[in-house]
Amino acid sequence: MAEISIKAEPIFHIGSFVFTNSYLLSVIVVGIFVCLSLWLKDHLKTIPGKLQSVFELLTEEIFKMMDTVLGSRSLSEKYFPIVTTVFLFVLLSNWLGLLPGAGSLGILHEIQHEGEYRTILVPFLRAPSADLNFTVALALAVMFAINFFGLTALGIKRYAGKFFNFKNPIYTFVGLLELISEFVKIISFSFRLFGNIFAGEVLLIIIGFLGPYFLPLPFLFLEVFVGFIQAFIFAMLTLVFIGMSVSHHPDTHQADIS
Repeated sequence: MAEISIKAEPIFHIGSFVFTNSYLLSVIVVGIFVCLSLWLKDHLKTIPGKLQSVFELLTEEIFKMMDTVLGSRSLSEKYFPIVTTVFLFVLLSNWLGLLPGAGSLGILHEIQHEGEYRTILVPFLRAPSADLNFTVALALAVMFAINFFGLTALGIKRYAGKFFNFKNPIYTFVGLLELISEFVKIISFSFRLFGNIFAGEVLLIIIGFLGPYFLPLPFLFLEVFVGFIQAFIFAMLTLVFIGMSVSHHPDTHQADIS
């Protein structure tokens, strides 16, 4: 029988390294993007075809949306790669975890529980976003990139002044709140994505046991939509936090000059 597990289940080991089912699917996602990028590199044309025209239209719409947040096309072009990479990576990770067999094909494993031996199914594949280790690692990488962008855009002194400003107690308190918020963002990023995707997987498992075949279909379509929304929210928050990080606050600058 299938068993709901909060942590990702190990599939095999390479030396001391443990390959979990969520890690395996994340490697597959990376492989798909690598193969797709190599294919696109050889098939891009100066005069686009129908498919390339569609992607160029979508890219232009993404640029327009980023322009409204960052206020500059040059900034949009600069941070376009990380925002779209985050969106596409999270989106494909969420959707591949919903494919038939992702949570139902696996190996049978015997465990001992309260003195009794039970046989459980350990699936080969699990959505990376349903693994808290993945979402925390992704949140850490994104927040590191956001602060790095802010540091390079504003300089060490000006960027550090957002967190450490001792001109008066109010600025000191606000800077402390800003510093704490950087760590809160990591928790918010990781637990929001993990909670929504993991809850969706649990829902599909329960509905599948209660009524197989056609009953889970409406919930499956709902999870497809949820997977898209969560990827969009993650990417948009990344974009907004980048904009906040690289922007210069006039009030702070005037206070520093005075």
